[in-house]
Amino acid sequence: MIALTLGHFLSLGAMLFALAVIGIFLNRKNLIVLLMAIELMLLAVNMNFVAFSHYLGDMHGQVFVFFILTVAAAESAIGLAILVLLFRNKNTINVDELNSLKG
Repeated sequence: MIALTLGHFLSLGAMLFALAVIGIFLNRKNLIVLLMAIELMLLAVNMNFVAFSHYLGDMHGQVFVFFILTVAAAESAIGLAILVLLFRNKNTINVDELNSLKG
């Protein structure tokens, strides 16, 4: 039986974070994919907090993850509401075509 160490969890978190960064840089067109990549970044950081919290025997990391998840849920709800309003007004979610928000 292979025991999972802290390095396993940190490397998985780093891979998820790198995947999110690649998703942001490769796809700058679709706003939904950008929001999903940002959420994936937050989840990768949360995994690192939980892994350190478990291996250090301290609950502070898990409590911090709870607050991050509540903020991320609010950010997702507001971001999707703005996305729906933009789609109703512009009929597109292409980031390049949303340049009329300049004021």
